[in-house]
Amino acid sequence: MKTKMSGRKLESVGTHLKPVMTEKAVMMIERDNTLVFTTSTTMKKEEIKKEIEHIFDVKVKKIRTLVKENKKYAYVKIGGDTLAIDVATKLGLM
Repeated sequence: MKTKMSGRKLESVGTHLKPVMTEKAVMMIERDNTLVFTTSTTMKKEEIKKEIEHIFDVKVKKIRTLVKENKKYAYVKIGGDTLAIDVATKLGLM
């Protein structure tokens, strides 16, 4: 896993992914088994999927993206028997 902690802030996970920790993101982790990341606006869904699967060794079920205020958010639904809360704990988010 490629994480870097500096004080209490979590820096980017991969080359273009940075986890989002808001109240809504935590609810999505618990309720929908979904992680939220900000990413480069040029990154495609296939690239996001490959990077998430490679870094966390999980199966990605679905990716939804949202471009808002010149930022791109990726909503990554984790498939299989892996829980998003376990991945978030490894990242130090929970």
